[in-house]
Amino acid sequence: MPGPRADDDRLPVGGPLAVWMVGLGDWTLFSARALAGVVGRAFSARELVRVAVEVGVNSLTVVAITGMFIGMVLAVQTYSQFHTVGLETSLGAVIHLSVVRELGPVLAAVMLAGRVGSAMAAELATMRVTEQIDALACLGVDPVKYLTAPRFLACLGMIPLLTVFADLTGLVGSTLICLHVYGIDSHHYWEHSRNYVGVWDVGVGLGKAVVFGGVLSLIACHRGFHSKPGAAGVGRAATEAFVLAFVAIIVIDFVLAMFSNALHDLIWPDAVAKVV
Repeated sequence: MPGPRADDDRLPVGGPLAVWMVGLGDWTLFSARALAGVVGRAFSARELVRVAVEVGVNSLTVVAITGMFIGMVLAVQTYSQFHTVGLETSLGAVIHLSVVRELGPVLAAVMLAGRVGSAMAAELATMRVTEQIDALACLGVDPVKYLTAPRFLACLGMIPLLTVFADLTGLVGSTLICLHVYGIDSHHYWEHSRNYVGVWDVGVGLGKAVVFGGVLSLIACHRGFHSKPGAAGVGRAATEAFVLAFVAIIVIDFVLAMFSNALHDLIWPDAVAKVV
């Protein structure tokens, strides 16, 4: 009886849980090799700059537009509820806190998972299919360190910066709607924002963006390296990179939100609790 084909999608013994555990272990080992490449600088500076431009500069417009309209939508959706109870001047605190701590980093990471993560996975999957990765290995170069390390560093540095732009445009969009469309008093609007949004909140948002960027790049590169043969394999690797990165971002965001709240209460036990 012939053995299973290389592209056989049947589950091994143990079912889906075993597949997820094996995949998680393989991704962990892959990530360790990539981080070793970062420490050992096993990549070219030109490649790092190229990837950083692709991740950062070329994504700036879409991230800025997304952040602005998210801020505007938040202002429109929350104004009627707050106006009913006479708390419309508190919109600045609620919207700005939501954008800085949650929506800014999450939306920037999700947009880049679709735009940059899929592109990384497709590029590396094409290199796998055309045997360019094997050629690097034959030349004595560790392809994981050489190809993944610059992409990891680029995402680690660029995604927090893009999150800052998403935050700023989100605040601009919400402020335009609140002050110039609904006519909210600007003094109390900014006073509430200043009282409730602080350095801690900005730091939490940027910390999340750093983690999202690192995980996103490692998932995308891992999927690209493990692409199946053919054009279908390349497309599937790009799709898997986006889906897995999106799920990872949501799960990690929940874990970091719980951790940051617990840490805040531990450091400042007498401070007023803030809603994430």
